Amino acid sequence: MSVAANQADVDIDLGRLVAAVWQRRLMVVLITVLAAVAAFLVTMMIDPRYKGEARLLITAREPVYTAESGQRQPAEPNFDELSVASQVEILKSSDLIKKVAEELDLDSLPEFDSAANMSVISEVLVGLGLKASPLETPPGERVIKRFSEKLDVYVVPSSRIVAIEFSSEDPALAARVANAMADAYLQFNAGLKVENNSNASAWLAPEIDSLRQKVRESEEKIARYRADKGLLQVSDTETIAAKQLSDISAELSRVRGERADAEARARSVRTALDNGQSDSIGDVLSSTNVQRLKERESAVRAEIADLSATLLDGHPRMKALRAQLSDIEEQVRAETRKVLSSLESNARLATAREEELVAQLNALKSGSAREGEEAVELRELEREAASQRDLLETYLARYRESASRSAPASAPADARVISRAVAPAEPYFPKTMPIIIVAALAAFLLSSIWVMLAELLSGRALKPAEGYYHEEEVVETRAEEPVVANANEPRKKREHVSILSAPTAEEPVPAASGTGGSDFSVEAVADQLLADQTSLAISVSPEGDRGSLSAVMLARTAAGEGAKVLLVDLTGTACPTEMMAESRRLPGLTDLLCGEIAIADAIHADRLSTAQIVPHGNSNARRAMRAVDRLPMILDVFVEAYDLVIVECGMTTAAGIARIARRDDAEIVLSVVNPSEDELEAALGDFFDQGFEDVLLMTPGEDPDGPGARSAVA
Repeated sequence: MSVAANQADVDIDLGRLVAAVWQRRLMVVLITVLAAVAAFLVTMMIDPRYKGEARLLITAREPVYTAESGQRQPAEPNFDELSVASQVEILKSSDLIKKVAEELDLDSLPEFDSAANMSVISEVLVGLGLKASPLETPPGERVIKRFSEKLDVYVVPSSRIVAIEFSSEDPALAARVANAMADAYLQFNAGLKVENNSNASAWLAPEIDSLRQKVRESEEKIARYRADKGLLQVSDTETIAAKQLSDISAELSRVRGERADAEARARSVRTALDNGQSDSIGDVLSSTNVQRLKERESAVRAEIADLSATLLDGHPRMKALRAQLSDIEEQVRAETRKVLSSLESNARLATAREEELVAQLNALKSGSAREGEEAVELRELEREAASQRDLLETYLARYRESASRSAPASAPADARVISRAVAPAEPYFPKTMPIIIVAALAAFLLSSIWVMLAELLSGRALKPAEGYYHEEEVVETRAEEPVVANANEPRKKREHVSILSAPTAEEPVPAASGTGGSDFSVEAVADQLLADQTSLAISVSPEGDRGSLSAVMLARTAAGEGAKVLLVDLTGTACPTEMMAESRRLPGLTDLLCGEIAIADAIHADRLSTAQIVPHGNSNARRAMRAVDRLPMILDVFVEAYDLVIVECGMTTAAGIARIARRDDAEIVLSVVNPSEDELEAALGDFFDQGFEDVLLMTPGEDPDGPGARSAVA
């Protein structure tokens, strides 16, 4: 039985391509020179074309003063992008082009008549019926079509400036046509504004006459209604009835106040009179008679006081004075009663006046209710008349404005010429030097590409690619039974794989140099694992990333043989992740151990094979290792779903492997590249000391860190 372990491929030899171009440099240079000469000759045969350019600023323009009011009018808002684009389309319109063509008599120029400038090829095509004859088109349409081809109107970016470009074989004609287009556009724009104002005036005139008649009829209807209903007004907002009602209400309030005041004063005087204190009331004291009596009373009391010092009470003089004092007091009480009678009379008069005013007020209220109902209809008539009057005033203002702008000079165009075209001194086409340079460069590139394609198609520019592995010598199958730890439990015979058993006292640990008769290649290990239906293989790489690359080869080789393979990256350097995953930042094992993702989210496809990988992950490795006891359960889930699960542990010890290799069917794979005998014996001894009796040794046919090995894996 023999095994071939080479996967052949090819790469493109860039150095060979460059060398092929250099070898044919004379041909490439000759083609480049010929292309440059041909371009020069062609440019010399082409008639030069000149371009004239005029520029317009699109902006709203209004007359400074109106013809009627003489007051300055505010300018309208500036044009937006859509409005400017619309003006460009107006400049390209057939009517404007036709007008300019007629003014400049362009149909008489051969440049604008395609029938007069037919080439030989065009005549042949017309004769064969492959092209329509220009003579079938009317001359005017031919001129317009040719004019449109030479005309270019565009908006200068980020501005409201419109450029008008016209190309011609005659530089003076190019400038003249561009300026004529600008002038025709200004006339057309101004004519549109005058036409709009004239149309507005013509429409407003009959409308104004009709509105005047309606306003007159409305006002007459209001006047008749007022006269019929007696709704005469004393002011703009008040009628006679409303005025009377307001006045009577005010008068009633005043009379009621006077009545209340008179009653209060009379009540006060009566109370004072009953209590014998009439001389303390203001209304009583304000009487002139009472004041004179009070003065006499004071004089009598003073005289009594003087005589009491010399005369006794029984003296006739004293008796006469006291009698006089009593008479005065009686007169004061009589005057007080008169004041009380006067106040009561005023109160009764105020009451009568109040009753009269209340009667008048009630009568006016009943009339006011009727007037309110009539006023509703009156206000409706007034509103209708006011609306008609406002509309009439608006129409009159618009009519005066339109009439003042109907004259041609009163409506400037919404554009102005900011740059008129001048006859160009140099043609814009053809540009001889740029055309020659482009033609030469294109010829050089095309000829070089042709040479390279010839090399590729001939196979001379292809070289073998470095595959995953180099050709290995075919080794004979080991016929002898491998050494096992327990003779009573023999294992299946393994071909291409060396099974190293625990050494005895008489049997030393196998050394790396003792592998001459065995096949430790990646293919052999993959075949053995699949033949034994191994579900879990734990790969240890004492040499670090060099051995981890072999584990990646193992996964891809097993997947290539049709097995469903999953590689779990348990290394510290994430080398398998870098080799297989699309990105090093994909979620993986550490995220799964930290409980941040589900198991399905941790599995990703290999870039170069049908195998799959659980990447290293992005979570903190220390925190993930605290949950390493969950790893055997996770591996059990993977084993149920895949034919072969490979756990790449990188540089670790046998004691570390013992924490996760709890399954009886787990296989230990020692991935080494170029170890010394001492290193290999130490690694195997470490596994044997931890109770791992059977260890599969795997070493590739080449150093994975050697030339081309890493590129083959990646």
